[in-house]
Amino acid sequence: MKKFLPLIIIGAVVLIGYFYFKGINNTAVKLEQNVKESWGNVQTSYQRRNDLIGNLVKTVKGAADFEKSTLEAVVNARAKATAVTIDPTNITPEKLAEFNQAQSGVSSALSRLLVTVEKYPDLKANQNFLKLQDELASTENQILTARTRYNEAIKPYNTHVTLFPNNIFAGWFGFKEKPFFEAVAGAEKPVDVEFDFN
Repeated sequence: MKKFLPLIIIGAVVLIGYFYFKGINNTAVKLEQNVKESWGNVQTSYQRRNDLIGNLVKTVKGAADFEKSTLEAVVNARAKATAVTIDPTNITPEKLAEFNQAQSGVSSALSRLLVTVEKYPDLKANQNFLKLQDELASTENQILTARTRYNEAIKPYNTHVTLFPNNIFAGWFGFKEKPFFEAVAGAEKPVDVEFDFN
């Protein structure tokens, strides 16, 4: 028995190490899957907004003398936003900032469009336009919820892969800290809204 004691100790150490590393890896995999799912929900919400914007632009185009430049700004911002894609397995702060900036451009152009609509009483009374406007407001709430849930999924993942000694072994398995969604620069300042009724 004494002869096999060193082999038993080595075997026990190897087995404990195996289960420890397996636990680190499997937990990181599960948490990363939650992050991917949450990111998919963010993208779905933004896609819904982009789809609604297409319908909104078609409805607004029906207004005879509607400002062409306002519509073009919305269409261009939408095209730019759909061109920025992110791989959820390799989200970097730079890519997330680029994505966030593109989506912010859509929000800004859309806000200008909705303010401009105030000059067109016929359009404001159009039932299709009103329905699309309500759906856009609902979608903006869905986007906020999806972004919040994404950040909630990121927190346990980042905690798991950055705590010592997990951070050493998570790096070996290819797991890296992921960025949170943050507000766009300047979002903390009050919005300056001007209505020109002349």
